[in-house]
Amino acid sequence: MNVGGEAYRTIWLAEDRRTVEIIDQTRLPHEFVTLALRDVNDAVQAIRSMQVRGAPLIGVTAAYGVCLALTADGSDGALEVACDALFGSRPTAVNLSWALQTMRKALAEVPPSDRVTVAYETAAKIADEDVASCRAIGEHGAELFADLIRNKEREGGTEPLNILTHCNAGWLATVDYGTALAPVYTAHDAGLAVHVWVDETRPRNQGAALTAWELGQHGVPHTVIADNAGGHLMQHGRVDVCVTGSDRTTGTGDVCNKIGTYLKALAAHDNGLPFYVALPHSTIDWSISDGIADIPIEERDEREVTHVSGLGEDGAVITVRVTPRGSPAANAAFDVTPARLVTGLITERGVAPASAEGLAGLYPERAE
Repeated sequence: MNVGGEAYRTIWLAEDRRTVEIIDQTRLPHEFVTLALRDVNDAVQAIRSMQVRGAPLIGVTAAYGVCLALTADGSDGALEVACDALFGSRPTAVNLSWALQTMRKALAEVPPSDRVTVAYETAAKIADEDVASCRAIGEHGAELFADLIRNKEREGGTEPLNILTHCNAGWLATVDYGTALAPVYTAHDAGLAVHVWVDETRPRNQGAALTAWELGQHGVPHTVIADNAGGHLMQHGRVDVCVTGSDRTTGTGDVCNKIGTYLKALAAHDNGLPFYVALPHSTIDWSISDGIADIPIEERDEREVTHVSGLGEDGAVITVRVTPRGSPAANAAFDVTPARLVTGLITERGVAPASAEGLAGLYPERAE
């Protein structure tokens, strides 16, 4: 996608074809900085510190982390140590475990002397498949948007299609294109009039910092809003559709996403608005059926709640405390939206109801 008019992916190989390079997302939107990952510890740190984030990108980074580990030691023991370290870097996004399982399977019968080559080939395939999946999600979602625009025009509406999203599920959360924002980019590039309401997404402000940044880079009309403004906008007819991403989706259609997604789904339901979730197949956890009971919710450092960072008057990035000293803070990173509140799931294979039957229709090979 676009950064200053130049095409980028979020993760790529350096000229030596071994070092992995990423965009340091903790420095956005005020600085565009790339980092080199040279060993598995660098990959673990990048995931844990959220220099890379978003379920699909976490999975691809983990795959390349395996590659980096094997460049130093191709043994079975080194492979398992690397996978264990990467698996423990963040608990919620199922793409991480899916990618590691894919790497293990590809390398299981490969002699240690040949593993580096196979590992890099497999990681590149995972990355390319993510791009293809996100491109297809964009096409299917844009068709939905086109239908909504036609309905709006039939009812006399003249404004752009107003889309509300939460957190960042754009190209920064994937290798390219994004999940929730892929339909936005596809529709915009096709000449459809769209406008995005961008939730700030406390506590890490991924909406205000990342979604707004990448929409601006691509020239998509958007407006940043406080997290608590979404329901008000829905009540006053200023939202036509909500679209979010997912960090883990159960085989029955429950969706785990950035904290606050559930509240947006409740508001959309109360106002009779469609609420879609966009995700690739790698985000579906077929092993669980009850998202609220079975999905582990990451509890992050309270400092993310008690402090915020931004540009000071001198143009330097500063961090300030916004809560009283001594007041404790809780920081659950995700919540679960029950399938009953989800209008549909936008996947690389099409749009399905958020249900076991709906997903089985798109992925019959997973139906039991």
